[in-house]
Formats: sequence, structure tokens, C-alpha cells
Amino acid sequence: MGELVLAAKVTHVPSMFISEQPGKHHGCRTAAIDGLKKIGDACRELEVDTIVIADTHWLVNAGYHINANDRMEGVFTSTEFPHFLNNMGFSHRGDSEFGQLLAKVASDKGTDTLCHYDVPTLPLQYGTLVPLRYMGVGDEIKVVSIASWMVDADLEESRIMGEAVLEAAKQSDRRVAFLASGSLSHKIPPNKVVNDYLFKISDPFNGSVDQMVLGMWQNGETQKFLDLLPEYARDCNGEGGMHDTAMLFGVLGWADYKGKAEVITDYFPSSGTGQCNVLFPIQ
Repeated sequence: MGELVLAAKVTHVPSMFISEQPGKHHGCRTAAIDGLKKIGDACRELEVDTIVIADTHWLVNAGYHINANDRMEGVFTSTEFPHFLNNMGFSHRGDSEFGQLLAKVASDKGTDTLCHYDVPTLPLQYGTLVPLRYMGVGDEIKVVSIASWMVDADLEESRIMGEAVLEAAKQSDRRVAFLASGSLSHKIPPNKVVNDYLFKISDPFNGSVDQMVLGMWQNGETQKFLDLLPEYARDCNGEGGMHDTAMLFGVLGWADYKGKAEVITDYFPSSGTGQCNVLFPIQ
């Protein structure tokens, strides 16, 4: 019988890639990279078999979709920030068996889901690729990516998807880690000034609410946060509608979750958005 052994909210900011490169921004995201490395080390220590990533950069218009192709490799350039993230090589193994099980469980629970495991041309998005890079994940851990930028779904459906991840883990023989890959607030500044905001939040209100939310997570105030979540996602421009976060709390047990989160990377602004790496202890 399998189990969920790790859950986290993680950043995927493309400025981590320029932080690697020589030049004026070298080292600018060391804290974020180190936080992801720590989460990757925890996955290896916990002998994780499969990482499931809710990717807020994978936009879908109908239904829930899973990428579980057996082989995921290539060279990635972001169409959104090509000046930050370009020509990044990657190579991962998908977990088609777990992806298909997850799709069945989610569909049986009322959230229609398709698993794509024989479509090698289906690309991974950088909400999946960037965390895996800095976590140091190679072929020793398999990967399943869930589309989490939902145009027409509501947060309740994504809660069910999270519950399905937990149920599928228990039905399998896998030790599963779940990552919600997305920002907190996500208001990117206007084009004329965006270059001035690499290290600043776009809206002080968003920054204040982000900090309040992190406090709720650290204090185990789950119900208080869930009551706020729809308004938070709307008013603070939640990335992908914060469907990754709804999935995360679905995985954790929703309102029954009493755990107190551990902030691995302190809150930081990036191109106007609010970012962090946070571990949620498994009950």
C-alpha cells in the first residue's frame, strides 16, 4: 500500500535560471534554489517514488489533464520570459501507471480527467521543469504533471483532484510527493515598468495578504485560510486561479488538516509576484 509522504508549495520563478548564469544577476535567487534543493533532498531521504506536480503554467480549457509520458526530455525555452529562461535541458521519467490510476480515481470522484501517457509531443511546462531542476531530480524519481491553470473549473473541483491524488497514492505501491507549483499573489507590473520590479512586489496590498496567508499556514489556521481562498485567488491575482493550492489542501485533508507549515525559503517578491517554498507536514 502506498502513501503520501511529502507535500509542499514551491516557487518556479524563471529568474532562478538567470541566477545560475554569469552577469549582474548571478546568485540573485540563491535562497529559492537552496530551498528547492532542501525539498529535493527530503524527497530522496523519504524514498519518494513519484512526484506529482500541480503546474499553474499548464493552461487547459476543458477537463483536467495529466502528463505521464514514460520519457520526458528535451530543451525548454519559456515563451513568457524567454530572456530569463531559455535553452534549458531536461530529462525525466514519467509514471504512466500512476497517472492512469490518478485519472481514474479523479474521474470516479466526479472530476473528469484524462491521462496522456502515449503522447510524446505533449510538452512539460516550466511550473514542472524548474522545481525539478533545482530539486536535483533525475531518473531515480518518476514525475506526473497535472494541468493547474484551469479556465472553466472551480476550486471545489481542484479540491477533489487533490483528494484523488491522496487516494491514488494509497491504492498504489508508490511513495508520493505532491508539489503545488505556483506563486502566492501574481500581479505582474505593466510592461513599461516591469523591469524595475525584479525584486519588488507590484501591489503592497498583495504583499500584505501574502504575509498574512503564510502566517495562517504556519499557525495551522486551515479553516481560516480556506474561507479566504476564493477571495484571495480573485483579488490578489492568484496564479492559475490558485488551483494548485486548492489541490494541495485537498491532498492534505482540506479543513481537517491541522498541520503547521514550515517555511523553507522566506517570502520574496519576483517581477511583482509573491513567492516562497513551504513544506506542509503530513498528518
